[in-house]
Amino acid sequence: MSNEPKYKKIVDASDGLSLGMSIVFAVLLGVGMGIGLKSIFGYAWLLWLGIFWGLCAAFLNVYKMYRKQKKELDELANEPRYQYTKEQLEKQNRADDADED
Repeated sequence: MSNEPKYKKIVDASDGLSLGMSIVFAVLLGVGMGIGLKSIFGYAWLLWLGIFWGLCAAFLNVYKMYRKQKKELDELANEPRYQYTKEQLEKQNRADDADED
């Protein structure tokens, strides 16, 4: 039996879904802030400032998710079972060359 938690796959899948939702939410929140600032102060450029803030927040969310995924993949690459020795790679290359003949 594996040591993984029962709902690990569901939690991992929800990370990807939450990224999409956070992008939409960040942009909508920025637009809402822009509309609110425009209605309070009366300057049309405040709407565009809010949209800019929302887009920046969305890109920040994507960057944070990228860093998290990169860290997880780097940890996976450092596991001993996924690292090959020079002899193993040479043996694999010889086997691939023999298959081509």
